[in-house]
Amino acid sequence: MGAIAVLAGLMAGCSSGPRAPAPSSSQPSTSAATPAQPASPSKPAEPAKPTESAKHGLPPPAPVRSHDELRKQAAQRLVAANPHMTYMGQVPAVLLAIPVLEVELKHDGHIKRINVLRRPGQALDTVQLAIDAVHRAAPFGNVSRMPEPWKFSETFLFNDDRHFKPRTLD
Repeated sequence: MGAIAVLAGLMAGCSSGPRAPAPSSSQPSTSAATPAQPASPSKPAEPAKPTESAKHGLPPPAPVRSHDELRKQAAQRLVAANPHMTYMGQVPAVLLAIPVLEVELKHDGHIKRINVLRRPGQALDTVQLAIDAVHRAAPFGNVSRMPEPWKFSETFLFNDDRHFKPRTLD
């Protein structure tokens, strides 16, 4: 009777239709949802990474020819790249913090170096908030037709909500 039970079990397994062989550990399994990638001896090309400003929906910056143009365009890009961190209304009479950064650029407007010219006495985290905002707004436009040094400074007027307004736009 035991042999009959084993035979019945084997026959029940056969009645469900043909089975695909189980994938071995040397072959990757693929599913219908994800097609198999063709094997290639070289590493596949990575897609081009968007520029930092493209990630934040900014248009390409215009070339600048003067330090005034650079400061104004940079301030506008700071606000456009950081809408969740900026305010454009009246500056409060008492500010939380006022960090000042100097941004040195490469000829194409990308950041070369950021120097902190003034650290606030309180809310020291606003310095890093300002630095991060500058990185999100970059690049700042081709400056190669502008006289060197290719740098600008910006004063960040932080309110109690840790939102800033570039002093250039005040």
